[in-house]
Amino acid sequence: MTLHVQVRALLERVARSPLPAYHTVPAFVARRIYRDTRAALAPQPPPIAEARLVVFGGKVAVRVYRPAADETLPALVFFHGGGWTIGDLDTHDVLCRQLAAGARCAVLSVDYRLAPEHPFPGAVDDCFFATEYVCLHSKELGIDPARVAVGGDSAGGNLAAVVALMARDKAGPALAGQLLIYPATDQRCAFPSHERNGEGYLLTRDAIRFFRAGYLPNPADRTDWRASPLLAASHSGLPPAFVLTAGYDPLIDEGRAYAERLAAAGVPVAYKEYGDMVHGFILFGGVLEVANAAVADCCEHLRSRFFAGHSARMSA
Repeated sequence: MTLHVQVRALLERVARSPLPAYHTVPAFVARRIYRDTRAALAPQPPPIAEARLVVFGGKVAVRVYRPAADETLPALVFFHGGGWTIGDLDTHDVLCRQLAAGARCAVLSVDYRLAPEHPFPGAVDDCFFATEYVCLHSKELGIDPARVAVGGDSAGGNLAAVVALMARDKAGPALAGQLLIYPATDQRCAFPSHERNGEGYLLTRDAIRFFRAGYLPNPADRTDWRASPLLAASHSGLPPAFVLTAGYDPLIDEGRAYAERLAAAGVPVAYKEYGDMVHGFILFGGVLEVANAAVADCCEHLRSRFFAGHSARMSA
């Protein structure tokens, strides 16, 4: 499949930008570039009833989005992308509002610690802590503890997959699902798509090396399953997953491989490849029509996880 015409226009726009590449500047500068450029490409946010910042256990800040203020809701614990280094609550604010409104669920966006100041496993620890906190404090948060899912994009998809594995292995919360948007699943970066799509499609090989060096300064950690969930000893017993990939993404092969590994382990998996898209596209709804369609697909999957069984229970 060839690149979507709107993606071509976006890539031409990026090529004309005077801004430096992420890997050529310090992390704090890369964060500002990422934040400002994401805002310029985002769609108009949908209205929601509430968005507020809370702090879980005095440790982790979380932005809570609710489509209805006074209602017990299912919840998506969301981990933003940005290479474990440059994303934040603001870069993914519009996406979280879209998910909250479209899936009719609370979205809890976790402000986990970033590399290189806080390398692996700092982000993992924060994300698992936040997920457990949501389930343990569901009543005060107005959340149904039986309908809590995890999700994220890119690095956040990696963290969501890892949290799902940890919840299974640590007898943690029984999660209702996992939403994995072009996830990083194998830090060895050896799949052919890293070479095939490693230049010219927004996320480059050099950027991946920059992010990995900050997050995983010890090369031995690259094969730890908490960094590379594809390498976990077992994938059985995990919650149902919706895995999205992009055809011109260096991460497409490992995302597809993770979906296949989950399916082989008996986990219900829905897999969708957006063949004419690039990494990061779901945030670009202001200039890419397909991005908004992909968000709608995510919302439909979440609703199917949150409401099908719930409706049956309510009517029983």
